[in-house]
Amino acid sequence: MGTVHARSLDPLPMRGPELGIHPDDIEAPEIEHEQKQEVLENKNVVVQQVHIDGLGRTKDDLLTYEIKDVFRAKNLIDVMRKSHEARQKLLRLGIFRKVEVVIDTSRGDGALPNGLDVTFEVTELRRMTGSYNTMVGNNEGSMVLGLKLPNVLGRAEKMNFQFSYGTKETSYGLSFFKPQPGNFERNVTLNMYKVTGQFPWSSLRETDRGISGEMSFPLWKTSQTLKWEGVWRELGCLARTASFAVREESGHSLKSSLSHSMVIDTRNSSILPRKGGLLKIHQELAGYTGGDASFLKEDFEIQLNKTLYWDSVLSASMWGGLLLPIGDKPTSIADRFYLGGPTSIRGFSMYSLGPQSEGDYLGGEGYWAGGLHLYTPLPFRPGKGGFGDLFRTHFFLNAGNLCNLNYGEGPKAHLKKLAECIRWSYGVGIVLRLGNIARLELNYCIPMGVQSGDRICDGVQFGAGIRFL
Repeated sequence: MGTVHARSLDPLPMRGPELGIHPDDIEAPEIEHEQKQEVLENKNVVVQQVHIDGLGRTKDDLLTYEIKDVFRAKNLIDVMRKSHEARQKLLRLGIFRKVEVVIDTSRGDGALPNGLDVTFEVTELRRMTGSYNTMVGNNEGSMVLGLKLPNVLGRAEKMNFQFSYGTKETSYGLSFFKPQPGNFERNVTLNMYKVTGQFPWSSLRETDRGISGEMSFPLWKTSQTLKWEGVWRELGCLARTASFAVREESGHSLKSSLSHSMVIDTRNSSILPRKGGLLKIHQELAGYTGGDASFLKEDFEIQLNKTLYWDSVLSASMWGGLLLPIGDKPTSIADRFYLGGPTSIRGFSMYSLGPQSEGDYLGGEGYWAGGLHLYTPLPFRPGKGGFGDLFRTHFFLNAGNLCNLNYGEGPKAHLKKLAECIRWSYGVGIVLRLGNIARLELNYCIPMGVQSGDRICDGVQFGAGIRFL
């Protein structure tokens, strides 16, 4: 048996280009291919040795976990498949710039007639790398400068310094990431940061200086995250015309909180999915580990996507949350929920519905929002198979409400209040998917159920972000 070079082990596309070849021309090669594959699958082999060439500062014990399944392969096809999976695991560690695989017959003393040697040729990342890019948030953009130290201690640890300057937020932070060897999804992250944000809808400026530690791990089909965060918050007025309610909340506070989040995500894409669903549940408890902010916060997100006829997609989503103050102290404007804008209830201005004082929006302690969307290809399919596939026509119906609750009244009173004064909107627009990074929307919106004090955006509205209702 000769050497098999598996330089590119990515699976072949399901459908290749049509080259005008008649079926009679490809019938014989197809049968021959099936016969060859059957021979390879039926031929028993033994993987005797696995080599990793090109290691510098990476510890051997880390990689042993990632390549151990290669030894369990029983035939050549299985060897190639498990070698490809091991290659993907090595690349996922984020410490190699390139990983190539070479499969060869075993040689030397003790070599079996059906023995194979697998060699991974790796190229490590440099000890320090820099980056410059732009990032799109929910209707805001920012420039990001980063300095990364990959594989700091030789076991896929990462240290990262990042500075971000945006239209509404400026931040810098230092983080340290440590995965569990052999189980990359189990990891620990430590953060130190400072974030200064401007919130013009509330005439508010907020500066957070904090530290946090979080642990992530898979559990059954879910992704779980446990987190502790300590934040020194400084609130101030963004304008001299800020309302008294905002001025009253200005000053310093300390929040120490424990939080837990659970995510089940079966979508094929997080930006513009065509199938699958998402369930995200988050709880935060503040005050029991120190600080002067005391509350229990619960929120969730559900999304379902279904592919229909003519390459169209039906999507339904639901958000909701409650903020329960603990003790006699009222909740802070920095902890409440906000709703409205091109990424949630379209047809309303950004975070500009619900409780307000003198034109400043103060957020709410309870909210819900739902959306029904139909995505279809562009009329007449311009650019089909290329750039045109990044665009989709968008029909939508959104509804929701945001309010403060009297927690002495009971659950039925809460539901009744959340069902009153529902804001809703409908419209049509165009969606542009920017890879798996973000998406842009240009919609014509018709807001309905407008309440006194709400700011609307009747007509054309532009939105950019990563999380849309």
